[in-house]
Amino acid sequence: MRPATGDAALQVRAATAADLAAIAALDTGARAAAHRARFPDTPFDAPAEHARRHDAWSRVLDRDDTAALCAARHGTVVGAASYRHHDDQHRPAVMLHQLHVDPGHWGTGIGRALHTACLRAWRTAGCSRAVLDVRWHNHRARAFYAGLGWRPDPDRRPAPDATHLTLTLDLATAPVPPLPAP
Repeated sequence: MRPATGDAALQVRAATAADLAAIAALDTGARAAAHRARFPDTPFDAPAEHARRHDAWSRVLDRDDTAALCAARHGTVVGAASYRHHDDQHRPAVMLHQLHVDPGHWGTGIGRALHTACLRAWRTAGCSRAVLDVRWHNHRARAFYAGLGWRPDPDRRPAPDATHLTLTLDLATAPVPPLPAP
């Protein structure tokens, strides 16, 4: 699938086991870059963190109930997302568990292309609502999601010492960019 960004070199597709090492590496790098501003002396991209991210994505790719997408530019994996369907107050809903972009590609439309692919899949599956948790201090991610229409979930207010904020998106009203012309 070509993304709505008009970038013919970018492809968003189902992630496979062959993408595991690349996805784990970009996830580790993205997490490290996001956390470095808050905790500059913590080695978030240490070998142990690479191993944790590799194991986590291995489990995601092995699950039948979790979808995983990756974005590749010129054949190189530069972004990934995963989500799982669930019932939310007896309505079909979806939980976006992860959406990561290699920090060297931040601001280039990769995240938006992954998000658009997710929106299309969610609507096709008949979901009416999407939710996600974002780290409270990750202002870059919070701004990204706010720009796409995500709002704080009024039913899940964070505790005063919370590290995460739950966001929600009404899939009936969320705009989905059109597919680019071939």
